[in-house]
Amino acid sequence: MALSWRSWLANEGSKHLFLFFWLSLNVWLFGKTFLLYNQGLQYYYLHQMLGLGLCVSRASASVLNLNCCLVLLPMCRVLLAFLRGSQKVASKKTRRLLDKSKTFHVTCGVTICIFSVLHVAAHLVNALNFSENYSEEFVTLNAANYRGEDPRKLLFATVPGLTGVIMVLVLFLMCTASTYAIRVSNYDIFWYTHNLFFVFYMLLMLHVSGGVLKYQTNLEEHPPGCFNPNKTLRQNLTVPKAFEELFPDYTTEPFPEDLPVPEPFVQNSFMRVCSEEPKFQSHFPETWFWISGPLCLYCVERLYRYIRSNKPVTITSVISHPSNVLEVRMVKDDFEARPGQYVILHCPRVSALESHPFTLTMCPTDTKATFGVHLKVVGDWTERFRDLLLLHSNQDTEILPIFQQRRYPKVYVDGPFGSPFEESLNYEVSLCVAGGIGVTPFASVLNTLLDGWKCYKLRRLYFIWVCRDIESFHWFADLLCMLHNKLWQENRPDYINIQLYLSQTDGIQKIIGEKYQALNSRLLIGRPRWKLLFDDIAKCNRRKTIGVFCCGPNKISKILHKLSNSSNSYGTRFEYNKESFS
Repeated sequence: MALSWRSWLANEGSKHLFLFFWLSLNVWLFGKTFLLYNQGLQYYYLHQMLGLGLCVSRASASVLNLNCCLVLLPMCRVLLAFLRGSQKVASKKTRRLLDKSKTFHVTCGVTICIFSVLHVAAHLVNALNFSENYSEEFVTLNAANYRGEDPRKLLFATVPGLTGVIMVLVLFLMCTASTYAIRVSNYDIFWYTHNLFFVFYMLLMLHVSGGVLKYQTNLEEHPPGCFNPNKTLRQNLTVPKAFEELFPDYTTEPFPEDLPVPEPFVQNSFMRVCSEEPKFQSHFPETWFWISGPLCLYCVERLYRYIRSNKPVTITSVISHPSNVLEVRMVKDDFEARPGQYVILHCPRVSALESHPFTLTMCPTDTKATFGVHLKVVGDWTERFRDLLLLHSNQDTEILPIFQQRRYPKVYVDGPFGSPFEESLNYEVSLCVAGGIGVTPFASVLNTLLDGWKCYKLRRLYFIWVCRDIESFHWFADLLCMLHNKLWQENRPDYINIQLYLSQTDGIQKIIGEKYQALNSRLLIGRPRWKLLFDDIAKCNRRKTIGVFCCGPNKISKILHKLSNSSNSYGTRFEYNKESFS
């Protein structure tokens, strides 16, 4: 399969180029800081004591500062939704980069883990060197109290050491709980451990306030390696002969300020004369500058989200659909959303702290304030949520009226937040592929088109929905039929191309009798032949850019991603998008 470099650049190239730039930036920052501490005169004495451990620890710390600063920004959902929806970012390619916020967050997290290992290893070496290379000549420069002090005291009996050990434990918990296996098997563990980030940042601010590593402040008065005649150095230094003849009885008396130093001594290239002892000072905690801005921004956003979502929604109806799917319709004052966005639901009776994202399947409009979500009952949270909502209902398909609202548990909605599917209406041609419950992002798009399609750029929509069982199509069968009939009445039957695929069958090939004839004729048995499908779409839309949107299993996503990057003989370019909650 030939690779289209233009399609690759549109789909993967921008991400890979950005990741390459980010890696290069981290390596450059590490190298620059390493050279600064290795060659900087202000760190001469500290470097003599600690060696390369100083350079590696400070270089890795600079990279950690950068990544700890930026790792929070992709989690500012309100900011990202504002940038996307306000059209402040006019370029479609740049807006698509916003959809990679989760990837950037993960990249920063992995970078923090890698350079934390370097940072910890370097400081273990530093603790040993502080103990073994204790200098009585520069007492203020030492972190140890005496030569041969147990290095473990520096790790567990000092603020920088103890906070560092606790941060390593917190980071270890966050990293291990972020793995795919943990997130799939027990999302609660991932959610609770990830919220330890606040503890991590508080410890980080304490960690850098210890002032263990110091630099010299009086380089002009005391150049590194100079000779101070006001101090006895006979046991460690050979004094020039001219100096001994002038001061035969010199011990600890100060050097006379009005007496000139002999010429041979001044011209000695091996030694320079200094006027005072070296003075050392701790750095101001630069980490505070790095993390204070993003941390404050994130905290302000969380406060804003809390205030915005502190009023419970009014649940108007709850519908239990086949295949363990629950539909919840709600209203909320001043709630506005765009098709393709998602919200975060929080039910205190289910869990006091836990909340989950769900894509909107119905958005409020000028004529109706109702919005809704469809959720697949999988896992403890959704099971408890379903039981609370349907506690008083004995009929699975019953629509509960609004006057029974007092029976429902309190539900809070945070959002809406942006997603890649907002762009589906901004292409002239879009291909939307859904697998099972992955149809939910497209449901809001279809509902929006049902209200009116002429105001959008979209002029042709290919809708592919793959399900394992026939009953799953019932979720949105009515919506698809209404949209199909509306477009036929407006003489635009070619506006939407619906293809339904039943991947597993027991011989039943119709959805439901005569009611869904429009869908029965579009129901196919088996799996889509993706290559032929892409070739047919490219042939019918020559030299156009087609937005490809996928929400479903990774297997389908990988196939579509690969086909979007492949070339074709029709000059058609496919831009790939995939749902990813941040």
